[in-house]
Amino acid sequence: MKNTIKVLIVDDHNIVRDGLKLILELDDSIEVCGEAKDLKEALDLVNRTNPDVILLDYKFPDGDGVNGCINIKYLSPKVKIIILTAYSKEQFVIETIRAGADGYLLKNINSEELIKNIKKVYEGHSVLDTSVSEGVINDIIVQNERLNAEDNKLSSRETYILQMVSLGKANKEIAEALDISEKTVRNYVSSIFKKLNVSNRTEAASYWIRNKNLL
Repeated sequence: MKNTIKVLIVDDHNIVRDGLKLILELDDSIEVCGEAKDLKEALDLVNRTNPDVILLDYKFPDGDGVNGCINIKYLSPKVKIIILTAYSKEQFVIETIRAGADGYLLKNINSEELIKNIKKVYEGHSVLDTSVSEGVINDIIVQNERLNAEDNKLSSRETYILQMVSLGKANKEIAEALDISEKTVRNYVSSIFKKLNVSNRTEAASYWIRNKNLL
């Protein structure tokens, strides 16, 4: 039996999950290994089903595509994530790609194109909906090249704090874990942002996901 691409569907609408499952299972090279209605359930299924590709909506009751990408990629760095959503806002595209998404597609995509793009992502390619402007694509490339070109090394303490930030920990939680003041944590976080040339916690978390083996 030939290998199949294991796909996890994550969407908070039952009808969308059911429809996607019917479409995907028409292709004998794809196996729907699970369905999740929110990010918490998705993380549990990633552990239990070990998917190759995840179709992830952007908005959930317990978070969004950025949170989802950061947490899923931290849990399973090799899994491929395609954001499949109705939202075409350029900011969402850029933020999810920075957070580790391998593709961004809109839900009006036809069945044949969806299956084709799942296979492309599984093979290691990135995919973006044709409605995404060239300017957005260029911005993503430039930003990622800038982040990856940084040669500033973090101290062991800064690396630990960056890891905690990528897990969504607040300054207070980090301070308690390290037995230091929140002000000291804020100073560390500011230093990390400066060294990595990022402007917020999401970008810092994305940097950690993409470069943690180099720090």
